[in-house]
Amino acid sequence: MNIDNRTDLGLTDTAGGCSCSATGSAVEAPTAASAVTAEVLVAGMTCAHCVMSVTEELSAIEGVDGVSVDLNAGGASRVTIRSAAPVDAAAIADAVEEAGYSLTGSAS
Repeated sequence: MNIDNRTDLGLTDTAGGCSCSATGSAVEAPTAASAVTAEVLVAGMTCAHCVMSVTEELSAIEGVDGVSVDLNAGGASRVTIRSAAPVDAAAIADAVEEAGYSLTGSAS
């Protein structure tokens, strides 16, 4: 194993807090040709692991092509959901809650 070919995954927070934090980072799932974009605000996310959890749950919703998160560890994080057709708001809320977080509203 060649340890000189390491990849920095950005999971270390040098500013304190959660050990896997990537404060201010965005994680984005692959996208297809999306026609609809929905933005919601999610409370409680503090690190890259939180972003991955929310992204995974939202990406599992049928019709979702991509998810990106603008992490705001001190407040509500903006989550953008891309899809070919509108996604049911209840499905979005359920996915966010399944990940362990809560919606604080839609982003404008």
